[in-house]
Amino acid sequence: MKKRLLVVEDEANMLRVLELQLAGAGFAVEKASNAEQALAILERGGLDLVLTDLRLPGMDGLQLLERIRGIDASLPVIIMTAFGTVETAVQAMKAGASDYILKPFSLDDLMMTIDKVLELHTLRDENRRLKDELGHKYQFDNIIGKSPKMQEVFAAVSRVAPTRATVLLAGESGIGKDLIARAIHHHSPRRDRPFVKINCSALPENLMESELFGYEKGAFTGAASARAGKFEQADGGTAFLDEIGDVPPPVQVKLLRVLQEREFERLGSNKTLRVDVRVIAATNQDLRAALEQGAFREDLYYRLNVVPINIPPLRERKEDIPYLVEHFLGKYSEETGGRVRSITPAAMEKLIAYHWPGNVRELENIIQRAMVLAPGPALEPGDIQLDSERRAAATADGVPFLPEGMTLDQYEQQLIREALRRCDGNKSQAARLLGLTRNALRYRLTQMGIEA
Repeated sequence: MKKRLLVVEDEANMLRVLELQLAGAGFAVEKASNAEQALAILERGGLDLVLTDLRLPGMDGLQLLERIRGIDASLPVIIMTAFGTVETAVQAMKAGASDYILKPFSLDDLMMTIDKVLELHTLRDENRRLKDELGHKYQFDNIIGKSPKMQEVFAAVSRVAPTRATVLLAGESGIGKDLIARAIHHHSPRRDRPFVKINCSALPENLMESELFGYEKGAFTGAASARAGKFEQADGGTAFLDEIGDVPPPVQVKLLRVLQEREFERLGSNKTLRVDVRVIAATNQDLRAALEQGAFREDLYYRLNVVPINIPPLRERKEDIPYLVEHFLGKYSEETGGRVRSITPAAMEKLIAYHWPGNVRELENIIQRAMVLAPGPALEPGDIQLDSERRAAATADGVPFLPEGMTLDQYEQQLIREALRRCDGNKSQAARLLGLTRNALRYRLTQMGIEA
């Protein structure tokens, strides 16, 4: 999208020249011949920069600058002046101008000044966003967890974050491994560098290598141009490998090399690339069981498992549920117009008694749905719709739940077929849904007579 510039200049010929030159440089140009016209355009919003002459009829450029600061204090402003005294420049900068340029100037000088101001503005916006994330979303006290088990997790994160050590986050789906990984990154010396998340279970096996390590033009059919992979994008920062257990053996070999040597080649290239990337991996699988089945390399496992952090499921830290519920009530209050403000003790007891197979993600979904549908200002037990109450209660009692008249083998086959149907035949996603490794699912499919 083109950057929108407002040019304010009372000399008609100069205004026309600036309009043509800036439009030719790729900007969308608005123009005004006095401050009053400029303010009317400013009120509509959507501008990226203002370029204004210092001397204008009526309200001058410094007065206009003051008005702009009142409308949008972050909007960059460049002052044009033919009166290049130090006092004028200092006065403009003190009033909030981003920069100034002396008349007469060349197009190159003007473009250099505009590019510098826009780049600085972008960097300031990015810095503000990162500080906001650091101050709110990824602070440990905003990852809700008052229980002793979660305090142990936070303590481990505090110790490991400042180091370069590789971290392996283990735990069930829905417990917040992504938030923990981001907290590690944002409390590390790499906080100002990229955090690149790679969902290994969502990448088809035949595309995983090119996504991770990139490729050169012509490396395969459809590779019309070279492309950097995720590890190149994360250079200097952190790569978060989510669901690492779904990485196929051929790619595991390359991952091991990245961890050991910090180097790799793009697909279709013989040129070795070196990167400085910290790796955080996460899994909801038992990687030790995958080692025994031969589905996961032992050397890669030990490279990843330098600092293991096990995140407890919600059913093992139920004392956190009231705090999480309070957080979600605040988070989704806007969706209900502030109508739902609290939860009754009976409804809270129902939530605490539940088994929570889906962990925090399931709790958030249930609270959000209840707030949207609840008729009153407080959530009642009847507003809490637990998707898996019957199955969860049976599991908690240690009694396997099977449909009447169905054997365990038949039920397993039905679950596998249903998972494949829900995942449109994607075996990686189906394996993740079932809590299996990719190889374990292939074995079961072979046993069922289905081609893997």
